[in-house]
Amino acid sequence: MTSSLLTPRGRTRTGTTGGGTAAGSTAPTRILDWRHPQVTSLLRRIGTQAAPVGASGVAHRREALRQAHRRIVADVRPVYSVQDERPVSEVLRRGRGSCSQRLAVLEAVARASGVATRVRGLLVDGTFWYPRFPRLHRIVPDQVLLAWPEFHLEGLPSADHPTAPWLAASELFGGLDELSAGHGGGFTNAGAETLFEALSRTAVDWDGATACPATGPACDLSAYVLADLGHFDSRDELFARHGQTLCPMARVLAEPVLGRRPAGV
Repeated sequence: MTSSLLTPRGRTRTGTTGGGTAAGSTAPTRILDWRHPQVTSLLRRIGTQAAPVGASGVAHRREALRQAHRRIVADVRPVYSVQDERPVSEVLRRGRGSCSQRLAVLEAVARASGVATRVRGLLVDGTFWYPRFPRLHRIVPDQVLLAWPEFHLEGLPSADHPTAPWLAASELFGGLDELSAGHGGGFTNAGAETLFEALSRTAVDWDGATACPATGPACDLSAYVLADLGHFDSRDELFARHGQTLCPMARVLAEPVLGRRPAGV
């Protein structure tokens, strides 16, 4: 049984059928503060390579984002932080972050590299996180606000990507059908692997467009989506409009504990 006691009051979160018009941006924001020395230091560690002969611009930019993802996995350890508005520079300074915070780091790297980003706001059923908190169901929020990034890649083939030129984070490492056909199974939301790590090996499908083999965990996560809030130019705009998952007091009380608790523990 999830709880609504720790979530913000006075906010109406309803779905939209007219989303998708957000233009996105490469500009820094309070959260995506990519001009900060912590972020520029990460960019140097990732490194930039010239596109190989014969490689398309979109393929090179996509591979650069994959390299950034791998570096963030290595440099920022996963924890259960509940401060979704924490600036990327602070996440990097601490060396730890939630799935949402590490996705923000990837966005900041993309913007710093000239790739515009935007986010899709998804309201996800709190029961999705039950496997991580088997004895604490009563304090799991009933709704979790998820900022799911998209990257503007000019030249992305629309035949393979209906949302082209926007590439969702779910497809960073391949098409959903391609990823769902792998042998690793779907995402269990348990153990050390978070959504951020899972992107590189399996389909994370919020729209019900694919399915993993019947014998493994699900790739189709659409049953957990309570509302699609549409697209926003930045995660800053999404959180300003809809608030974070937990109310301010709950974040103050929970962050000292969850902000250091490793994922899977």
